[in-house]
Amino acid sequence: MYNGTVRKNYILNQRGEPMKIWCIEDDVNINNLVVYAMGSSGYDARGFTTFAEFDRAIKTEKPDLVILDVMLPDMDGMEILQQLRENPATRNIPVIMLTAKTAEIDKVRALDMGADDYVPKPFGVMELISRVRAVLRRAMPKQEEKVLCCGNVCLVPSRHRVEVDGVPIELTLKEYNLLHLMLSNLGQVFTRKQLMDKVWGDSYVGESRTIDMHIKTLRQKLESGGDIIKTVRGVGYKAE
Repeated sequence: MYNGTVRKNYILNQRGEPMKIWCIEDDVNINNLVVYAMGSSGYDARGFTTFAEFDRAIKTEKPDLVILDVMLPDMDGMEILQQLRENPATRNIPVIMLTAKTAEIDKVRALDMGADDYVPKPFGVMELISRVRAVLRRAMPKQEEKVLCCGNVCLVPSRHRVEVDGVPIELTLKEYNLLHLMLSNLGQVFTRKQLMDKVWGDSYVGESRTIDMHIKTLRQKLESGGDIIKTVRGVGYKAE
């Protein structure tokens, strides 16, 4: 199968690396066409004919955009899309669906599940390249967005959002600020007084029990992610 080595003057991503476009398509002719077109346009393009091949590759490196067929031999493309969106490590990777399913209901379902665009077959190569460029432009702010993660817990400061396994979690302001402080300083142990001063303010007069109760409810709300908050006996708490 062809791999995108047509052009050495690659378009670079914000990390200064060649921008990677991965295509998952079991039709070898279409796969080769897409990878060749992307490679000729300045992208570091790579093709996969099964989900298994793609899954092995994405465990060691991440593409900047995925072009995804719906009907694959080993897994439905919609299931792959769902897995990408549920995984904190891949949720922001743009995905363009490339499929023979042209019904409006299929397009709506894909977009609702988090696809960034939907291109029906047969398709024009120049249009596909244009759509790739457009999706990458829209995705740039997401890639720049700061995210604090520990285990399966992620906090997005710019949106005041906390997620566990990709599911939004509702926290009070104090719970959010406690989590933000610890995720911003992974491994650092905070005494109860330090947490009180930083989250409640040094003018607050209260009992250290207040911290313990807030930590308890924070752990409960984080559910499976609650174990990232460790108790350091005789000292205080840390995120790890």
